[in-house]
Amino acid sequence: MSEDAMRWSGQRTDRVDAGALPGLARLTGLVRSVRTPEFRDVTFHEVLAKSALNHVPADARMLPGEYTINPYRGCTHACQYCFARPTHTRLGLNVAGDFDNEIIVKTNIVEVLRAELARKRKLPPRVAFGTNTDVYQRAEGRYELMPGIIDALAGHRVPFSILTKGPLIRRDLPRLVKASRATTVHLGVSLSLLDEELRQSVEFGTATTTARLATVRAIRDAGLECTVFLSPILPFLSDSASQLEELVAAVASAGATDVLYHSLFLSGGVKDVFFAWLRREYPSLVAEYTKLYSSGSETPYRHSIGERIRPLIAKYGFPEPDETIEDKFALNGRRGQPPPEEPAQAALF
Repeated sequence: MSEDAMRWSGQRTDRVDAGALPGLARLTGLVRSVRTPEFRDVTFHEVLAKSALNHVPADARMLPGEYTINPYRGCTHACQYCFARPTHTRLGLNVAGDFDNEIIVKTNIVEVLRAELARKRKLPPRVAFGTNTDVYQRAEGRYELMPGIIDALAGHRVPFSILTKGPLIRRDLPRLVKASRATTVHLGVSLSLLDEELRQSVEFGTATTTARLATVRAIRDAGLECTVFLSPILPFLSDSASQLEELVAAVASAGATDVLYHSLFLSGGVKDVFFAWLRREYPSLVAEYTKLYSSGSETPYRHSIGERIRPLIAKYGFPEPDETIEDKFALNGRRGQPPPEEPAQAALF
């Protein structure tokens, strides 16, 4: 056994504290919970999934009729505004620290996916990654689930899209180039903050914007198209005329093929998490945000952002953002809304 494997084996726990993790304690597919020094304060809960492909119901608020694959639940990127945080409550975990630090890993997802694809009479018309949590978060560097997933989809010529903040996708670019020869592959990188101090505060587990811009360039150098999601634009923090122009200019210089933009969307428990951060870091803006996100004025604000950023998008030679671009990533114009429900937990693990 390697030194690395021995270190992880030594961190194994044989049971889950039902008081702390009530949802996980009920999962029959839970294999072990693991902590390691490389991931401070993070616990990985390794589970055996019974299914890999998630077919979103036609009446879902987001991605109706689409297919998704979520190798991970929870995300070490720890973005304070992440719209996927409420999904953790389905496991009896909270939307704040648990979402950042209690990560569910479907360790057998590649094998399950291969079996599902082999027995399906009608293959999914498309699979979307990144509609819930980021598949290229730091955990992927340890578990390496995406290479097998990519190969399985490409082997059956199933089109797929990936939206990520993680430069780790660069590891898989040769594999993605090969997949693109067999099927349609759409890649997207999310970034909206050039202010490094602000990025480190509000999404402290993510890679730097410089690293993400380099990722856009690497994708383009590999011969693949890359959409950049300027999302979320934060009111009073990253939405000035100069900030927006600098941002669009930066992604244009990196070689992005097209861009989409979204202003900050807050719902349910996500709003509580974000406002807790805001009170700590920018208390002077609490009143403005309270007004903006409690009086219905968010919609006019979104329109004002569009009026400011669309001329810049045209100025730097990008096509007009529209639903055809969003559709590449199975977003259907609903980015920022809560992700769809997955099947009942008993069917997942």
